[in-house]
Amino acid sequence: MAEPPPSLESDSDRGGEKRDYPVKWYRSTFFNITILGLCNFSAPGIWGAMNSLGAGGAQSPHLVNAGNALTFCLMVVSCYFSSVMVHYIGIKGALIFGTIGYAPYAAALYLNNRYGTEWFIYLGSSLCGISAGVFWMAEAAIAIAYPEPWNKGKALGYWLTYRLAGQILGGAINLSLNADRNQAGKVTYTVYLVFIALQCIGPVVGLFLNPPCKVQRKDGKKVELAILENPWFEVKETTRLLFTKKFLLIVLWIGQAVFSEAVYFTYLALWFSVRARSLGSFLSGIIAVTCGNLLGAYLDRTAIPLRIRARSTFWLLVVLQGAWWIWTTILVTEFRTSQPTYDWVSPGFGRSFAVFIFLTVGFQLNYLFLYFIIGNLATSEPEVIRYAALLRGSESAWQAISYGITSVTVFAEVGAVYWNFALWAVAIWPAWLVVREFGGSVKAAIEQTDSGIVAPPVTVEVDVHDKA
Repeated sequence: MAEPPPSLESDSDRGGEKRDYPVKWYRSTFFNITILGLCNFSAPGIWGAMNSLGAGGAQSPHLVNAGNALTFCLMVVSCYFSSVMVHYIGIKGALIFGTIGYAPYAAALYLNNRYGTEWFIYLGSSLCGISAGVFWMAEAAIAIAYPEPWNKGKALGYWLTYRLAGQILGGAINLSLNADRNQAGKVTYTVYLVFIALQCIGPVVGLFLNPPCKVQRKDGKKVELAILENPWFEVKETTRLLFTKKFLLIVLWIGQAVFSEAVYFTYLALWFSVRARSLGSFLSGIIAVTCGNLLGAYLDRTAIPLRIRARSTFWLLVVLQGAWWIWTTILVTEFRTSQPTYDWVSPGFGRSFAVFIFLTVGFQLNYLFLYFIIGNLATSEPEVIRYAALLRGSESAWQAISYGITSVTVFAEVGAVYWNFALWAVAIWPAWLVVREFGGSVKAAIEQTDSGIVAPPVTVEVDVHDKA
């Protein structure tokens, strides 16, 4: 039998490996994923809270969508070179750096909402894009590499809960401030002051994260998440992974998953009243959190073969996404002619509002499953960082396109929905070619299959920057 590729994890999943090594609570993986989650809440979580109101809470989605497109364009670049930054300042430093650009973006939305200032939207979006690309890479690598093998899915669900917690909080605040506003328009500017304060806390929270060499896992395995090679080597290795067959096959699947964010936020901004938008932000976050954590728990059920977990999750997402895009396509085609503004007391509100909830849930489930896919492609801890950078860079590229085209009226109303529907259809087969190998003859990188053949763990030296 051919030897499997090197495994990122030991055979902890097989039940015979010790799972109760003594750990200090402030060094535990749960503590570190909680800190990571709080950083996620403070930075992209609050960003999502603003955008879940529809176009950042603005009256018209076009300016904010253009600014978001600029953010994601810059994130493509910063994601691509983020492993170089890890080489110099470590994964913890990269995470902290990544949180500092979000507050200027919230400040830009505040000034635009209150005074009509437009130029700051582009400056705030630029600063956010430069730092956010590094943050996205760092948090993805930490979320994949820190937890024990049997906790990875639950850890991913728990971590992503904090991102949606920002959306839930934003929706709750705005619902309380805008409960009597049953017309279209922009949300009150007061809420942005709360958002700015919360985003300023992000870098402080990041200081409490343990560097990889200090993390204590219950399986006794050390986390050695570092980049030791020179920057040019990192650029070459990241480029090499970009053009591998497996990664190229999932690029369209990444696209259909994340393209939808701009689509359903714009849908909410165009066709619903202020208080209905606030309700959508609040309610969709709660439901998406619940569904995401259920999926994470299912993906951790090692009693179920990896092959079954991967395939069943993939086809469930395929079927649900297809149903939701058919539903959305019918609605926006109708709205293009009728130009409605739905409030929660309006006839037909339920059928129009429910699809926004489902698309938000679909985004969360797809997002979690993308990390599951990447986690089963990486064969070493440096590859986790590189794959995380490529995943987040690819997400950013697709979202730059989606936010860019939704700044154009016809695409905001119908065109982006049609495009996302088509993207879903063409992404299925290429992604299936990758997912069907998980748990089969090709051994998974992070989670072992049922064969019991396990390669020895890869040893990677700890970066000097992570020893501080």
